[in-house]
Amino acid sequence: MTATLDPPLSDAPPQGLKAIQAPVAGDLKAFRRHFREAMRSRVRLLDTVVQYLLRRKGKQIRPTLVLLSADLAGGITERSYRGAALVELLHTATLVHDDVIDEAETRRGVASINALWKNKVGVLLGDYLLSRGLLLSLDAGDYDLLRITSDAVRRMSEGELQQIETARKLDITEDRYFQIIGDKTGSLIAACMATGAASAGADDETVARAKSIGETIGLAFQIRDDLFDYDPEAAAGKPVGLDLQDRKMTLPLILALDRADDGTRKRIRKIVRKRKKSRDDVREVVQFVTASGGLAAARTRMEALANEAAEAIRQFPPSEARDALVGLCAYVVDRRV
Repeated sequence: MTATLDPPLSDAPPQGLKAIQAPVAGDLKAFRRHFREAMRSRVRLLDTVVQYLLRRKGKQIRPTLVLLSADLAGGITERSYRGAALVELLHTATLVHDDVIDEAETRRGVASINALWKNKVGVLLGDYLLSRGLLLSLDAGDYDLLRITSDAVRRMSEGELQQIETARKLDITEDRYFQIIGDKTGSLIAACMATGAASAGADDETVARAKSIGETIGLAFQIRDDLFDYDPEAAAGKPVGLDLQDRKMTLPLILALDRADDGTRKRIRKIVRKRKKSRDDVREVVQFVTASGGLAAARTRMEALANEAAEAIRQFPPSEARDALVGLCAYVVDRRV
């Protein structure tokens, strides 16, 4: 980790996502045209579902990363828009499939695809989005961008499967945890940054630098998500204990258990192993993680990673894109949802 930074993110004024996206606001509009065009279908049912999906516009953090990285590494090109659309298609496909796997009825407060059209349509929609992303790159000859994103999809699948395996055994170490979240979350953020740099025509060294920065941002991003499970004040109304119910061993709990005596560790692990946990069970684990310092220690790790990424970004020449990416590192740490 970087020991000292100038200036540390904690001293920087907070920025909203809109301010971070300002340098590429016009380019995001161009990306959205590519994205909508790539999702179009002549099959009536599919087009109906796609139109519903398009109305659920998210924060578009990943396309923003692609475009800011392209701007940072040489300039946004037509390939940058295709790269941003490719990343968003793959990301959307994984979200749709995740909702099917989790039997989720809502996503961002609105009905999920599988809740409205059942699991079969959800699975087929995810497959369609994946195929559209692949064809978008193949038709344009963007083989380098396709290789970057395909490797991310492989890692994401491996990370999810590793997490399922560790949930069964509850034997996860801190190193194993970082390996899992690097694959599960870091890989796609890394692909965003690498795709942006590659689309701008950057050399291999610059693409590798961008990818490394993205991976570090992704690690901080996932730890922020994991902290929500133990910190109701930071989660903006999101219920605590969802990861616990799924028997997921995340960083706050891992660090708390490392600090506990044998008796406490055994008692907490016994609760986590339960397939069904009561509110009192969840409350006890959350209180344990907080009182033992696991929550604070995980936040410290997250802030160190965000600072590390920001310092690496500052090594690029000054620009609005560089400042926006540094601001995004702070946003990852401070976000509430």
